[in-house]
Amino acid sequence: MAKKIITNFHTHTLLCNHAEGMPSDYIQQAEEDGCAALGFSDHCPYPEESGDYWPGIRMKSAEGAAYIHSVRSAASSVSFPVYAGFECEWDKLYESWYKDELLGRLGADYLVLGSHWVTMGASHIYAMDITEREVLHKYTDQTVEGIRSGIYTFIAHPDLFMGKWKEWDSTAQSCMGAILDAAADCCLPLEVNGLGLSRQPNKTNQGLRYQYPYDEFWQMVADKGAKVICNADAHEPANVIAAAEKAREYAARFNIIPIESPFA
Repeated sequence: MAKKIITNFHTHTLLCNHAEGMPSDYIQQAEEDGCAALGFSDHCPYPEESGDYWPGIRMKSAEGAAYIHSVRSAASSVSFPVYAGFECEWDKLYESWYKDELLGRLGADYLVLGSHWVTMGASHIYAMDITEREVLHKYTDQTVEGIRSGIYTFIAHPDLFMGKWKEWDSTAQSCMGAILDAAADCCLPLEVNGLGLSRQPNKTNQGLRYQYPYDEFWQMVADKGAKVICNADAHEPANVIAAAEKAREYAARFNIIPIESPFA
């Protein structure tokens, strides 16, 4: 049986401090599994003086250039296109950093909106720790602002907060609807995230459910006909294509036909 040829634009490396492997390891595995295009999206560095920006899960600012160089060098060994990008939270305070440093000086090919937290004053609350409606609404507003900034190529795991929220209630539906509407208005692809399919399921009122992707949201996406991309969110080389394929299988349940590249 011929191997499937799949794309994946959400890939992490050991520079994020919670993944395994260098770009060359992922590229080699992707070539073996059948890859049409591969994108790296390690968590972006922030200025050293930025403070509480999850320093334990991202590279230091001084490592940014080496990361881009590592991707470019490894890409020369394969015939399919390989892109170097960053996954970033949205914070208006760092908009010029995203544009001038990451896309500008470092020459990244793209940025991914990975809305992992909500900024509450000087604190950052992780999306999968949100339990209060007020905080979830603030998270939604912040995510929508990031979508509308125009600097991102797609939005990763848009339903991430459901990992803690768990139940599909009127608040979840309203917040997810706002994120969906903003993405559709901006023609920004929404990501079906392969990593979420491997996480420990949640016990909910409707039985065991994926933390994310979350069925009710993706039915809304299908009904609206919004643009969708399926990615692995790979944190080890073995999943670089395998998890992207699982994401496509999930999307097919809703008759969603994902785009193959955000650069087409």
